[in-house]
Amino acid sequence: MNEFYNKDIISIKDFSKDQLEKIFTSTDKVMKLNPSERREICKGKILGYLFYEPSTRTRLSFDSAMASIGGTSLGISDISSSSTQKGESLSDTVRMMSIYSDVLILRHPLDGSSRFASEVSEKPVINAGSGTEEHPSQAIQDLFTIKKEKKRIDGLKIGIVGDLKYGRTVYSLLSGLGNFDVDVNLISPESLRIRSDSTYEIKKKLDFTETPDIEDCLDDLDVLYVTRIQKERFPDEEEYLKVKGSYVVGLDMIKRMKEDSIILHPLPRIDEISSDVDKTKNARYFEQAEYGKHVRAALLGMILNENGL
Repeated sequence: MNEFYNKDIISIKDFSKDQLEKIFTSTDKVMKLNPSERREICKGKILGYLFYEPSTRTRLSFDSAMASIGGTSLGISDISSSSTQKGESLSDTVRMMSIYSDVLILRHPLDGSSRFASEVSEKPVINAGSGTEEHPSQAIQDLFTIKKEKKRIDGLKIGIVGDLKYGRTVYSLLSGLGNFDVDVNLISPESLRIRSDSTYEIKKKLDFTETPDIEDCLDDLDVLYVTRIQKERFPDEEEYLKVKGSYVVGLDMIKRMKEDSIILHPLPRIDEISSDVDKTKNARYFEQAEYGKHVRAALLGMILNENGL
């Protein structure tokens, strides 16, 4: 029995280590298929997307994933051109989109929006970013990247640096890492420390240390996960300017890291990783983006096929 059939993907917290490993295995299987076999996975299926916030990579990644497994995509990428401008509620928009599609992808600025959408939708919902809460498919992609590039997750030392207060990918990643035996260092300016109210459950499964100084742990890390300072989520631009450019990963920093360490980033990148780093063997953020397409193809295939992949 395929336990992922018609399953909503709202929070990484809903997944056990065993379930994550099943997704990793399915992703590996999808990656090994030839194009014609792969296009049979979701032939004739429709992905519907609703993006109430700007998105390039997540939307295109899902589009590309669905096309690669034989399905098609339709939806709203610019909310200003939709009926929401006429006052249509999120509930009605979700209900209509679920009529037109077999699975629904939602990105919305309000916390709880994806959970609400899953309650009113007739079709499974995938959270593509819900307020400041979570971005579960990104976290699964991140975990899969670590597993592929380092051959394991358990036993690794992982540093997460940048905007930990507003970065929803961080909260999903930490929840996912709670399923593994890892040593985590959180590196951020004091004003961008991770929100304590959002880590209550995480702390039950995962030990982590916090520091404003990346030099405290740099030479010991197996994985450095870099996030941008999210200007659009600051209530005051002056506060943003105070922390802008707090950390910049450059070649000088690379030289002090383990030779086989890897650098990840959920993207988009602004100035927190120098372009010089792109050519180093440590840089894995573009591979990370490619893995994301395969992870999402596997997720869609598992959700839309009763017998699984």
